[in-house]
Amino acid sequence: MDVLQTVYFNNTLLQWIIAIGAAIGVYFVVQAIKLLMVRYMAALAEKSKSHIDDILVDVFKRTKSIFVFIVALYIGSLFLTLPEKVANIVKLIATVAFFFQVALWGNCLIESWITRVREEKFEKDPATASAFGAVKFFARLLLWSLVVFLILDNLGIDITALVAGLGIGGIAIALAIQNILGDIFCSIAILMDKPFEVGDFIIVDDKMGTVEKIGIKTTRVRSLSGEQLIFSNADLVNSRIRNYKRMNERRVVFSFGVTYQTPIEKLEAIPLAVKEIILSISNTRFDRAHFQKYGDSSLDFECVYYVLSRDYNIYMDIQQQINLAIFRHFEKEGIEFAYPTQTLYISK
Repeated sequence: MDVLQTVYFNNTLLQWIIAIGAAIGVYFVVQAIKLLMVRYMAALAEKSKSHIDDILVDVFKRTKSIFVFIVALYIGSLFLTLPEKVANIVKLIATVAFFFQVALWGNCLIESWITRVREEKFEKDPATASAFGAVKFFARLLLWSLVVFLILDNLGIDITALVAGLGIGGIAIALAIQNILGDIFCSIAILMDKPFEVGDFIIVDDKMGTVEKIGIKTTRVRSLSGEQLIFSNADLVNSRIRNYKRMNERRVVFSFGVTYQTPIEKLEAIPLAVKEIILSISNTRFDRAHFQKYGDSSLDFECVYYVLSRDYNIYMDIQQQINLAIFRHFEKEGIEFAYPTQTLYISK
């Protein structure tokens, strides 16, 4: 027993044995808990449809052995009488290790959650999925910035002046790259507001095409003539966009003119004939047909109907059927289409 009371570096041999035993015990207990939790959550994840279990498995796996080792040494050091300077160094190392481990957990949580949400949304909403990269970048930047500030604060560094300096420097950098930052934040705005998605056919001013990719800075559109149009996200957010994919039905207005020599009885029958023609074609809804006005060289009619599809080819097929049917009807009734003519009267 006298041997156990032998003093080594201000601590008895018994204290050293207890400290080492506590450190070893904590290390293996924490490692065992980590292993059991990973296995339990993995088994639970196989039975559950929720992504939370999978995310927790990833987070537990990111617990580093070096972190567990440092924590075990710190707990073991609590059983020893150490010089104040040494005790502070051990505590500081444990604190830094803890903050780094928290950062790894948070980073894994952000990455796993966003990756799974992006994969889930990609099939239904490609635009949202593509913009999640920007959200992940800013979330990780915020997390690591917070961890670095906490570590510096625990090292005894006054971070107030540092934060102020970074604020001024950040303003200067933001002013220098404001266009890039504007595009990045606009990509997030597109993500949240969803004015269009990948695969939508849009018209921006006089440019039109199908959206291929929504990036952090630019959106790429494939035009009808084949070339790729690249728009700045800020330009798109500030533009008036016509999204044809979200059009449930298409309103169509068309007109034609007949000659002034057309008998009144046939003029009165034309709106009804147009109505019957449109109603006989599927995927249409008739709205109106009227004798609109007296033109310079024709009696003008205006007709309105709806195509119950957003497909442009279907619209053109229907319009073609209507035009041919009206032509056949006029040919049968002896009604002539008007074309620009002038009558010149010469005075003797």
